[in-house]
Amino acid sequence: MKKEVLKIAIQKSGRLNEKSLELLKECGISINNGGKLISSSTNFPLEVFYLRDDDIPQYVAEGVADIGMLGENEVLEKDQKVEVIAKLDFSKCRLSLAVRREENYTDLSWFRGKKIATSYPLILKKFLREEAIDAEVETIGGSVEIAPGIGLSDGIFDIVSTGSTLLANGLKEVEVVLQSQAVLIGNPNLLSEKRSIVEKLLFRIQAAKSAKRNKYILLNAPNKNLDAIINLLPGMRSPTVMPLAEEGWSSLHSVIGEDDFWEVIDQLKDRGAEGILVCPIEKMIV
Repeated sequence: MKKEVLKIAIQKSGRLNEKSLELLKECGISINNGGKLISSSTNFPLEVFYLRDDDIPQYVAEGVADIGMLGENEVLEKDQKVEVIAKLDFSKCRLSLAVRREENYTDLSWFRGKKIATSYPLILKKFLREEAIDAEVETIGGSVEIAPGIGLSDGIFDIVSTGSTLLANGLKEVEVVLQSQAVLIGNPNLLSEKRSIVEKLLFRIQAAKSAKRNKYILLNAPNKNLDAIINLLPGMRSPTVMPLAEEGWSSLHSVIGEDDFWEVIDQLKDRGAEGILVCPIEKMIV
């Protein structure tokens, strides 16, 4: 009986391609590429299709690919019959409205009767309809940010990451419409065998994501303050505590969220913690 292979579509080039392949690598999945449009894994039942990101929702909806990794903004814009399986915590951006920097913008009502250029007409029209804003939507394929400067539109609706592109074109961001990030989508009609492979992939993805959000911390602590330090570093269940050769001291090993560490470092030092080491975690199974 032929072994089932899960077909995944990812962006064929660019930052999202790099991040998607990096995530698969973090999941312990080796991919044979060699510049081809289709490649396969040597150690996981996975076949990779390299596609344009705006084509991925259709390929997944039609079952050509079983799952796909792409920006949430493209999923919403293409409005295909796919399900969002997981958010992946990378390639974060926002879709925003912007106008010329010199405009005296007050609120959304400014856009009434105006023309807005965008590569995301479906998302924009839905937003304008919900906000009862009657504006004209001008759909263009690229270089949206130059539209106001050449008289094509009064404002734009586009992806914003740092805002530097808007600034360089004399624009200012005035309304955030959508927060977006990379997501894993799937065909809703997958057979049980392939859903089982998806579950295995999701397990690995969650382990990789947990590892990125957490750090392994080791420190030496005076026994008299152990309870107070343990309260600061509860870990996944409880810390590991081992006695040191020096009487009255212990070594404490735990896991801490990277964002939380800087909030508690001074408190750890105030309670006598010494020799604090913070190490990355390769995988974390919770």
